[in-house]
Amino acid sequence: MLIGPDGTTAKPKVACLVVAAGRGLRAGGGLPKQYRPIAGIPMLKRTLQALASFDCIDTVLPVIGHGDVPDFESQVGQITGVLPPVFGGATRQASVLCGLEALASAGPPDLVLVHDGARPFVSVTMVERVIVALRNGSAAVIPVLPVTDTIKRVDEDRHIVRETVDRTVLRRVQTPQGFRFDVLLDAHRAATGAELTDDAAVMEQAGADVNAVDGDAENTKITTPEDFQEADRKMIASQSVRTGMGFDVHRFEPGDAVTLCGVSIPHTARLAGHSDADVGLHALTDAILGAIAAGDIGDHFPPSDPQWKGAASDRFLRHAADLVAARGGAVTHVDVTLICEKPKIGPHKEAMRMTIAGILGVDIDQVSVKATTTEKLGFTGRGEGIAAQAVASVRV
Repeated sequence: MLIGPDGTTAKPKVACLVVAAGRGLRAGGGLPKQYRPIAGIPMLKRTLQALASFDCIDTVLPVIGHGDVPDFESQVGQITGVLPPVFGGATRQASVLCGLEALASAGPPDLVLVHDGARPFVSVTMVERVIVALRNGSAAVIPVLPVTDTIKRVDEDRHIVRETVDRTVLRRVQTPQGFRFDVLLDAHRAATGAELTDDAAVMEQAGADVNAVDGDAENTKITTPEDFQEADRKMIASQSVRTGMGFDVHRFEPGDAVTLCGVSIPHTARLAGHSDADVGLHALTDAILGAIAAGDIGDHFPPSDPQWKGAASDRFLRHAADLVAARGGAVTHVDVTLICEKPKIGPHKEAMRMTIAGILGVDIDQVSVKATTTEKLGFTGRGEGIAAQAVASVRV
C-alpha cells in the first residue's frame, strides 16, 4: 500500500505498456496483425482506446517495431491519453524493457501494467482487480482463467499419450499483468538475455511472489485468421447500425474558387463562411454526429470561436469520425448530394470521393458523391449559393 507524505493512503500513478512490436505472422495478411482491422477499426487502435478510457490508468505507452511508424500513424494516429510510441526490441521481453526504460526516463509511475496489443477486448473491471491487488501489497499480479479441458502430456515424436495432467492446479494467463514499477524494472534488467515468455516469469526468476486474480473470458488474444473472423463476428453482432442526416447551405461572395468535399474548384465566386465554408463536408459532419446523437457541428466548432476562422473542414469531419471510433464503432457508408447550378461537379466527383475516404479512413466504395440542380428554382437556381445534404451510416 502506498503512503503519501501526510501519512494517508496515496493514489498510485498507474502506467500501462502496450506491447505491439511483433510481426504476427500466424495471423496472415500483409500488415502486421496489430494494424489489421476488427469490424473496421485497427486492432491496436481498439486496444489503446479502451485502455486510455479507463479512469484507473493515468497514461498509456505503446511499444512498436522499428519501421512501424507509417503503419502506426496511418492506422492508429493520436489518441488522448496515449503517449507517442517507443521502439521495442527483438523479443517481447526486450520490448517490455525498452518501454520500462522510457517510463523511467519520463518520471516513473508507481505501478505498471503490461498488456498485449492483440487483446482489444480488455475490460475495466479486470484491470481494476489487478490494480486493487497491487495497492493491497502485491508486487506482481496476473489475471488467470481455469483450464476446463482435460490436459494430456503427449510424446511429440511418437504421438503417444504419456500422462493425464491434473488441470485443477493449472491456469491460463492473460494480460494486463500488473507490477510495482521499480521491482519489475530491476527484474527485467537482471533478466537481460534470458528467454522468458511473460513478465510474471521475469518476476519469478527474480524470486518474487506472483499473485493471481480472476481474468475475463472475453479478453481473448487475437492470433490466427480464425481469431480475426470470430472477433469481427462478435463485434458486428454486438453493434447496431445507425443513420444520420445532415444539411448545410452557404452563399456565394466574391472570390475565385470554392472548396467542396475537400477539393478546390476554380469558380467566379467563393462560398462565405467562418471556416472554409465547405458545404459538403459540413453536411457530412452533421450526418455522422447525428448518427451517434452527438449534437451538430456548431456544438463542437462554434462559429463564435476565432480559432476556427478559415479552418479546413477536414478537421471537423475527422473529429466526427474519431467520436465514432472512440465508441468502438465505424463509419460504414456515406452519401453526399451537392445542390447547385455552378460550378460543374461531375469532373471532380472522384477526387471528392477519394478525399472523403482518406479523411474517414474507409474504402472509396463506401463513399458516394452526387450532384443535382433545382431546375433554376430557389436560391441555388438563381446562383446565390450552394446547398448540400448528406446521409451517413455507422455501426456502434
